[in-house]
Amino acid sequence: MPWLVIETSCSLIGWFFLYVLLCQLNSDGDYEWNCRLVTLLHGILSVCVTAYIGFIAGPWPFTHPGTENTSLQILALVLSLGYFFFDMAWCVHFRTEGPVMLAHHTMSIFGILLALGLGESGIETCAVLFGSEITNPLLQARWFLKRTGRYDSLAGDVVDLLFILLFAAVRIGVGSRMLYCELTSPKPLFIVKVCGVAIYTLSWIFMVDIARFACRKTRTKYRRWKERYKLDDSNGHAVKVK
Repeated sequence: MPWLVIETSCSLIGWFFLYVLLCQLNSDGDYEWNCRLVTLLHGILSVCVTAYIGFIAGPWPFTHPGTENTSLQILALVLSLGYFFFDMAWCVHFRTEGPVMLAHHTMSIFGILLALGLGESGIETCAVLFGSEITNPLLQARWFLKRTGRYDSLAGDVVDLLFILLFAAVRIGVGSRMLYCELTSPKPLFIVKVCGVAIYTLSWIFMVDIARFACRKTRTKYRRWKERYKLDDSNGHAVKVK
């Protein structure tokens, strides 16, 4: 356990110094811009490492939940734990996120601490990290498009569509299968199963918000298209009259 504290502290310090370095190198960007860059980097790194763990190194999370943690799983969890501590502190300090996102960070920290403390269930925790972070680059791309004034374009529509489809497919679709395997397996401890249910429930809360956003955006797009069609039709009619 002392080694885990040291490793997590090193991870936290590493993410913090990366943020400070980006603030120095990218002085034109504000604090949130540079924090989003750190978030993007963590998302990409986390997805790559956890994908390697799940698809190559093994074991397969759907058939071996509750197994003893490997050194690679511990590394992936420690890297993400340090990041979540950093981002949680940043969000609380700058007050940029609402209660749902803070609850997500809290559950992520608790889940990782639980897997590391128990010395088991690292494989399904890594699988949850993979599912949680795979949509992260798209989420950050959406924010950067908004900040640079390029969101109301084809690129913004593509990013939103890919985000919604990927979230629904991975967090809800694959996540449902992962939760079923977790709950029906006799190996994971009860507290791990409860944590899995809590994170899955939070995913559904996000999914409802995303569905509402998709409906609003679709209605707005349709209304703009209808107004443009009426305008073009009236202009065409005016030309014919002349």
